[in-house]
Amino acid sequence: MTDIAIVDYGMGNLRSVLKALEHAAPTASIVVTSDPSIVHQAKRVIVPGQGAMPNCMRELDARGLHQVVLEAAANKPFLGICIGLQMLFEESEEGHVSCLNILPGKVVHFPIEAMTTTDGQKLKVPHMGWNQVHQTMAHPLWEGIADNTRFYFVHSYHVETSHLKSIAASSNYPFPFTCAVAQDNIFAVQFHPEKSHASGLRLLSNFAQWTPNFKN
Repeated sequence: MTDIAIVDYGMGNLRSVLKALEHAAPTASIVVTSDPSIVHQAKRVIVPGQGAMPNCMRELDARGLHQVVLEAAANKPFLGICIGLQMLFEESEEGHVSCLNILPGKVVHFPIEAMTTTDGQKLKVPHMGWNQVHQTMAHPLWEGIADNTRFYFVHSYHVETSHLKSIAASSNYPFPFTCAVAQDNIFAVQFHPEKSHASGLRLLSNFAQWTPNFKN
């Protein structure tokens, strides 16, 4: 049985995720796969992704991965990265598409009119580069990672949710936005741990060892 399946639905730099994970969890068996049966059998599942949400949801359906990703998010350790976080929510402004509807909330574009610092400096969209991550809950995946550690971001959209107890971290650009969520066996991040050097590798290592407490 595969220890960790990285879901390949044709979106994102899967090789970077694979190489980082191989370094972070050298004894684990890891595959990049678009085969639903392999995802179903894996002990842990990672859903990364970059690109447009309509394309992501279409490709999940086209490759027969939609249902098996839902099942993984319900019953095994699950890590979402970038769009892998966003797709957990109800809908996205990008293309006005429905997402996986696992968590309440929506994915919205950074509002161009608000992208100004207090001293009048204009901020670019996409939000690209290193930014501090403010941990808002204790969680096994934060173990060994100091609060306000910098992680690498590349995104034009972010999550808005009223489900405050699921928010695991926020970042500022220029206002606070949710950049990590956690619920039961799910942990998902807006930033890219595979591009975030030692701290990102630690988060991936923590995931490879994580045994979540499942809801009854």
